[in-house]
Amino acid sequence: MGTGSLVAWWRAVVMSLAGLLCLFGTAQAGERLEVVATTGMIADAVREVGGDRVEVRALMGPGVDPHGYRQTRSDIVAMTRADLVLWHGLYLEAQMEGFLEKLARRQSVVAVAESLPRQDLLAHADHDDRNDPHVWMDPELWSQVVLVVRDALVEARPESAETFRRNADAYLDELDRLADYAREATATVPAEGRVLLTAHDAFGYFGRAYDFEVVGIQGISTQSEAGLSRIRALVDMLVDRDVQAVFVESSVSDRNIRALIEGAASRGQEISLGGELFSDAMGPDGSYEGTYIGMIDHNVTTITRALGGEAPAGGMQDRLAGR
Repeated sequence: MGTGSLVAWWRAVVMSLAGLLCLFGTAQAGERLEVVATTGMIADAVREVGGDRVEVRALMGPGVDPHGYRQTRSDIVAMTRADLVLWHGLYLEAQMEGFLEKLARRQSVVAVAESLPRQDLLAHADHDDRNDPHVWMDPELWSQVVLVVRDALVEARPESAETFRRNADAYLDELDRLADYAREATATVPAEGRVLLTAHDAFGYFGRAYDFEVVGIQGISTQSEAGLSRIRALVDMLVDRDVQAVFVESSVSDRNIRALIEGAASRGQEISLGGELFSDAMGPDGSYEGTYIGMIDHNVTTITRALGGEAPAGGMQDRLAGR
């Protein structure tokens, strides 16, 4: 082979290798970021911010209580294979905390609520050294968590940073509209009716944001138990204050709420079941309530209407549609 032919041959080889590298690079860049999130609320934020650049799996589906959830074998496999694992923190996933902390030593794992300023957090009723983890009940506080999700995605996939930031900005605008609706709707509840009694104490941030006295039969964690003396004391409170409605939660047994209604009835106080609220988990997959915005919209509208306020039957969706 002559010198000219040899040079031409090498050029052809180099061009072929360059083409293969370009194709490989394009395939790599086009791959979706594999994200595992512990709760549905976090997974929903990842979908909104990540768009078609991410593939996200939520470990805990509708009706699942995160306080007592333990990782399964399939969960462990999914998390160890993921590009990024996002969990809530603040002792919400109490039974998984040790595993998640160990996992963080070998791969990218972020506790998205742990970076919230401590002055913005409520105290934990059962632990002096911990905070109430239910921060998603206040959309303005949850917006700060969305920023942490955005930054985690940017760090994991820098080449998609512009897309993640643009999507996050659009989603944060929607959360602002949600917070505006929540303030306007709940403000119509009469002062004497602003008592929110639910199965467990998950609505503290909601109460702080929208001026409700929040009472949970159980404590902040569903792992705590409500004794007979607690039930009797709450029945006394319901009767003395003429509370009109109480609420069940999708991820907590309604046994204690039913006992309260029956106890008040035996005292001549008729209390209605105001509806089912989404506390530690969102609604069914594929439904409006199966999104974070739909979950909070449902809660706001259900609470407002049950306690004597004014809100459109279809919640924020109806208001935005002008109905």
